[in-house]
Amino acid sequence: MTEPSGETAPEAVAPAEDLREAPGAPAPDAPEEPTTGPGTADDAPGAAEEPADDSGTAEEPGSADEPGSADEPEADEEPGSGEESASAGGPTPAEGPGSGEEAGSGGGADAPELSDAQAELAAQRELRAKIEARKAEKSGPVASGAKLSGTAADLLAAVRAVEGGTASGSTFYEAPAPRRPDAEAAPAVVTVRPPAPERPTAPAPGTTAAVREVLAEGGAPEALAGQVAAALGEGAATALREDPWQLLAVSGVRPEQADGFARALLGSACGPGDPRRTVALTVWLLERAALQGHTALEIQAVRAGLAGHAVPDPEQAVETAVSEGAVLLFQEETEEEPDGDEDVVEEETAAPATPVLLGLDRYALAEESLADGLARLVRTAKADAWEGGELERAVGAHGLVLHTGGEASRAEPVALAAAARERGLRTLVAVHADGGRRAAGADAVTVAALLSGAAGPGRDEEGAFALDLLVVLDAPQLDVETGAMLVESLPDGCRLVLSGDPEVLGAPGAGRVFADVLAARVCPRIASRVPDPGPLGELVSGIGVGELNQVEAPGKEVVIVPVRDAGEAVHRTVQLVADSVPRAIGVPSERTQVVTVGHGGSAGTRALNAALKQRLNPGPGRFGGYDPGDRVAYAPVPGRTVTGTVLSADADGLRLRCGDDELLVPKEQVGTALRHGWALTAHQAAGARWPAVVVVLPGDAAGGLSRAWVYTAFGRAERHLSVVHGVDQALARAVAEGVAPERTTRLRPLLEGLLAADEA
Repeated sequence: MTEPSGETAPEAVAPAEDLREAPGAPAPDAPEEPTTGPGTADDAPGAAEEPADDSGTAEEPGSADEPGSADEPEADEEPGSGEESASAGGPTPAEGPGSGEEAGSGGGADAPELSDAQAELAAQRELRAKIEARKAEKSGPVASGAKLSGTAADLLAAVRAVEGGTASGSTFYEAPAPRRPDAEAAPAVVTVRPPAPERPTAPAPGTTAAVREVLAEGGAPEALAGQVAAALGEGAATALREDPWQLLAVSGVRPEQADGFARALLGSACGPGDPRRTVALTVWLLERAALQGHTALEIQAVRAGLAGHAVPDPEQAVETAVSEGAVLLFQEETEEEPDGDEDVVEEETAAPATPVLLGLDRYALAEESLADGLARLVRTAKADAWEGGELERAVGAHGLVLHTGGEASRAEPVALAAAARERGLRTLVAVHADGGRRAAGADAVTVAALLSGAAGPGRDEEGAFALDLLVVLDAPQLDVETGAMLVESLPDGCRLVLSGDPEVLGAPGAGRVFADVLAARVCPRIASRVPDPGPLGELVSGIGVGELNQVEAPGKEVVIVPVRDAGEAVHRTVQLVADSVPRAIGVPSERTQVVTVGHGGSAGTRALNAALKQRLNPGPGRFGGYDPGDRVAYAPVPGRTVTGTVLSADADGLRLRCGDDELLVPKEQVGTALRHGWALTAHQAAGARWPAVVVVLPGDAAGGLSRAWVYTAFGRAERHLSVVHGVDQALARAVAEGVAPERTTRLRPLLEGLLAADEA
């Protein structure tokens, strides 16, 4: 094995336009936060926090490297060889925004139409408005979940009664959204596309200018004016002056920064127990939890978080937030079967069967709408006897069917869709990432393009898709808001198949739709028996059951490249992508994807992308750190990443080639929504596959590993997997014991309450 040459390239500085990421335990991709309070440019709210990337310099490949060196895939480097180590690890920073999903084309230089991101956001607002309108019409009792009413004193008594078990939390909830009535004589086919959504309205110049004055008065950077105006609306300046902690509504602003801003504006008129501060902090804690996948938090966890930010009376703070309608209080009712000991059962009934939860209105609305929509599909589908395999028969008889399996099993729902078309049904296959369309057929679309109207069938006058069957692949990547919008767009009687691998990392947004529906057991669940083929399939299948197996790889399908430190990990990764994999495996650099644990750290995406750019596409970064030919990852909306290549730059922004489409990244988004894309996180890569993948596991990465992370990262490779390995036994421990943290959600009990009786 050749040693590194020892010559170190100039330090690879992370471009300032990298997205922010939230520090802490591995979690769905989250925006980064600044570390200091307001006052100076460096201490400004919203300033990007740069992790310690001091060791992120790239070593130039040594001139003495020969074909038989350790960085080149060789037979003696396969799993099971003497050089292989059964361990790996990753840094703890949270991963970047979203997983790889691609939208449609963005338009040419003279095209006035909306970008895909703008169309998607407008479509989301339209659907949410429709859901909220339905909520406003609701009436009648409900078993669980919604906004609490009454005075603060009433709420105090209600909360304590629920927590003490003397009253049911459902007493104080509003009614659920009404279900759609059974379809009457709907038109057989309606394929007229709705008009293009209106362009999102930018904050008025006067609003932004007024906000800029307030920010300057409080010592906050005026550059935040646009974000504050967009978050708080037309009266942003007045709202910010009256309640400076509203600054926390801007992504990346931390409580200590908002505290400094409030002190500058209010002086001695504010303190740690100020109700405005405690309400804003309660909302901020729940927003932070959503970045890690939770749609709600236990009330005790929220109180503990408030105490950690010096709130003198966390209990009263929660009650104030609930009474003002800033957060909602829930307790889902579940029926537990007694174990036979009546005395024990009586003792257990003295305490609530389920914890009291706090949540934000947007996620509560989405979960309740999703549960109601799924129940509607189950109830309105007409059972039919379909001939064929187990999956076909189940879909013929039910409105909602779940399908589980690995990568090879994707062929089953694709074949189901083809058979449904032969039956004359209006059928569509939707995938998470544009890269997943190759295996799903030319007619497949991404979920984002479907919802934005860029692809897929038209809608009827009520906004429902002209579909009889929708097959969604990569269903574990559905967050609760996307899932709600998708299901709300399906007409009565439409069949829905959710297909995916339950072992992969969950959705980059809040919620765990696929896992919750699986756990609720309210519809047929068809498990595929099709194994993933070859050494890669054997390796990944073993990881799924907690075993890191040694596999025979005669064609160099799996190669382990041991490294001693992060610097060597970056060096070997560059050699693999630029030289060894193209030469020994035959996969060019542009079809090889690097996957690592996080954005920061000594071998995170920043350090790796800087080194890979220097080797594969050196240039001065003429437009915001980017040059034509750079591989990039673009997040048009949080939770979705589009990968592509920079074509050119002009006054409007950067133009990308993403698959067969061109996409324009507006210049104001280049610094916030764009990263270099030679190296991605596993969350960004989920839902897509590449011919060759290099997974980088430096020594400081052990804390970021879990079985789901390893399973997802290793499973992105189609033909070849190289593992740059430097974490001793951490990989084996992560595979055997590294269970990803559970997400707190409400979808499962909501579904059980709606459909359990029907199943019985």
